[in-house]
Amino acid sequence: MMIASGQARYDGTRAPMADLLLLLAYGFGFWLTLGLAAYWGGRGFYSVWFPAAGLRLALLWHAGPRLTPAIAAVEIVVNLIMGRFNPGSPDLAMTLWGILRPVLAYGGVVAVIRWLASGRRAGVLAPPMPFSLAAVAAPGIAAFSALPEALLRPDRTAVESVQDIMISLTAFAVGDLLGVLIIAPPFLWLAETISQRRNGMIAALRECVIRGSATLEVGLLLAGGIATTWLLNRIGLGSQPMPLILAVAWIGLRFGRFPVWAALTIVSLLILPETAGAFSTIDRLHLHLDLATVVVVGYLAGSYCDAQKQARTDIERRDRLLFQAERLKTLRSMSVAVIHEISQPLSTLAIEAKHLHEITDGADNEIMRSAALVDRKAATLSNLVRRLRRFGGAAVDEPSALPVSALIESVAAIATPEARDHGASLKIGPINPDLVVFAQEVELSQALMNLLRNAIHAANDGQVQLTGEKQGKSVRIMVTNRVGTSHHAKAGMGVGALVAQAIVEAHGGHLEKAKIQDGIASASIILPLAGDDI
Repeated sequence: MMIASGQARYDGTRAPMADLLLLLAYGFGFWLTLGLAAYWGGRGFYSVWFPAAGLRLALLWHAGPRLTPAIAAVEIVVNLIMGRFNPGSPDLAMTLWGILRPVLAYGGVVAVIRWLASGRRAGVLAPPMPFSLAAVAAPGIAAFSALPEALLRPDRTAVESVQDIMISLTAFAVGDLLGVLIIAPPFLWLAETISQRRNGMIAALRECVIRGSATLEVGLLLAGGIATTWLLNRIGLGSQPMPLILAVAWIGLRFGRFPVWAALTIVSLLILPETAGAFSTIDRLHLHLDLATVVVVGYLAGSYCDAQKQARTDIERRDRLLFQAERLKTLRSMSVAVIHEISQPLSTLAIEAKHLHEITDGADNEIMRSAALVDRKAATLSNLVRRLRRFGGAAVDEPSALPVSALIESVAAIATPEARDHGASLKIGPINPDLVVFAQEVELSQALMNLLRNAIHAANDGQVQLTGEKQGKSVRIMVTNRVGTSHHAKAGMGVGALVAQAIVEAHGGHLEKAKIQDGIASASIILPLAGDDI
């Protein structure tokens, strides 16, 4: 699942009406779950089962941290409607801050993790680990952000001692954690399934299907863990989460996130009704801490399994690229040999054609036009063969100082005929000739050509623009084109984008895959500028 695995779906084109509908749905869901959380409340104000946190993180992860202010406003309105604070209270500012604080904490965590999972940092957090990390980190950061208020104004949360404060904040973190890991995943999976096309929906649904043998294994493991925990409790050893931890860890590592989420939901449904209503806060917190441990271990194990599956898929794709590269290497050797054989006679032909053009000056018009045409075509063909020979030679395999303007000019010469064949035109923006990168020219040309080819095929008005500009100590080479309203960016889905990303990262840069804003699609290659010593 793309969203739940850490890949952002929001690309800047979401209509304001869609945002409004999402916020209205969130407001209703927040009102419903906020009332539900009261059954697991107690001393210290915070609920040890807070499903509203799951809705909050799901919306932030789906739509992006840009909705953080709007979500905060919705939560304030819902709290006001439910009568949870008095607008005329002298502590109004403190009350509003108490509502805003967790929303800002969640939005900040989502923004930071998305930043860590982007660009060159993406290798640190392989999908679906980014969402899993956000699901675990956001509740802890939100609870920690409440510590100053709890110490300065303990009366607001009905606590008296430092121990009570710690218990209260622990309940905060545990309640949010359980709410996030149980509530957020199904909403994100549903949103992803709806947003994908038919083939994508089928693939998404297949991920959620557990085969018969796997279902039996999951059921036996879960039943064994529950039965063992119950038996240990019955013989007087108290609540022992270890059997359940082992069961869900095995399920997660074997089958991935969806099966383990189903198992965790069953465990939660067995425990939560027992701890609702009149129940000691300490006893409830003790049971929910055990439950939170089981949930975190299970979900992280499932995320690790899915990350390994994705890694194996990427390796298989790269293996196919390596096989293709070997064939291309052979083809390159053959091409270089052919080019070498024809370059010398072609150069001679170009020289003779130019001489013929010169000596026919003043002759019959038809003879002059024919000589000029032969001269022009021979020169063009000679330049093309010279360029192919340079690209196929061994000298270009070594990185060297490369002016960005020369790179763009060379790629544009190759891309222009292809653009013309597709009824498109390529426009080159002004480029500072002093911008220089240290790069392998052929590889970088291939990466840029892949972006140009995607833009040429997707441009609905036939206009593609290629620009280069300095950004700090880097240079941004950007390809832009206009797309239709029904077009969706498929960043990272094609082999060309995968190859381009690998090439750019090998040069110490990063690839910003296709983004769409106001009907304009843009993809960029960001490379470090060469130093003065190069």
